[in-house]
Amino acid sequence: MIGLVLAAGAGRRLRPYTDTLPKALVPVDGDTTILDLTLGNFAEIGLTEVAIIVGYRKEAVYERKEALEQKYGLKLTLIDNDKAEEWNNAYSLWCGRDSIKHTVILANGDTVHPVSVEKTLLAARGNGQKIILALDTVKQLADEEMKVIVDPEKGVQKITKLMDPAEATGEYIGVTLIEGEAAEELADALKTTFERDPDLYYEDGYQELVNRGFKVDVAPIGDVKWVEIDNHDDLAKGRDIACQY
Repeated sequence: MIGLVLAAGAGRRLRPYTDTLPKALVPVDGDTTILDLTLGNFAEIGLTEVAIIVGYRKEAVYERKEALEQKYGLKLTLIDNDKAEEWNNAYSLWCGRDSIKHTVILANGDTVHPVSVEKTLLAARGNGQKIILALDTVKQLADEEMKVIVDPEKGVQKITKLMDPAEATGEYIGVTLIEGEAAEELADALKTTFERDPDLYYEDGYQELVNRGFKVDVAPIGDVKWVEIDNHDDLAKGRDIACQY
């Protein structure tokens, strides 16, 4: 098993930080970045290799690669997304399709969360699940969240931001365990998704799988403090949370 981080996004709502940095390298606790927190989580659960999808301002990640490897005891492989500033992240995750064959814990490069999330996903393995989404069933939902409807027997039925929050079981927080045996089917679903519309999310690829009859499971993370950092208000929340880990 390896880690996989989507860190190709520009994060324009976080300017001026993202004038020179990808969103994943925005600091949230002193010099500690979002990427630092994720790599620290991966190291804590015993992973030794991590692939990072890079694109916007990728040179900043390349410059820090060796220092990050030494700090966290990880071997990092950087994978270039050549369309990071043109297309959405369904294509970005597809760029990491070879990494998924090794079984991965995928983390969005803008999600500040504690290592308990990764531990919850690992604990949920073992009953034939191929893809397990970390799900917040506690948070009060609004329009912006990536909402999920789950059937107790059939797993994920719907995943989209475009849903009445009252209908949702919870929010997908941007962390997934993907078993290697799901790699080929997921890659094909992602390809179908971005070929249909390059502005679609990789979660639309999950929906494509569900539509094909593939079971996508969830693991509720409990009452956990986390945040997806899209703007400066989110960044302030992320800084409050990060210093508590």
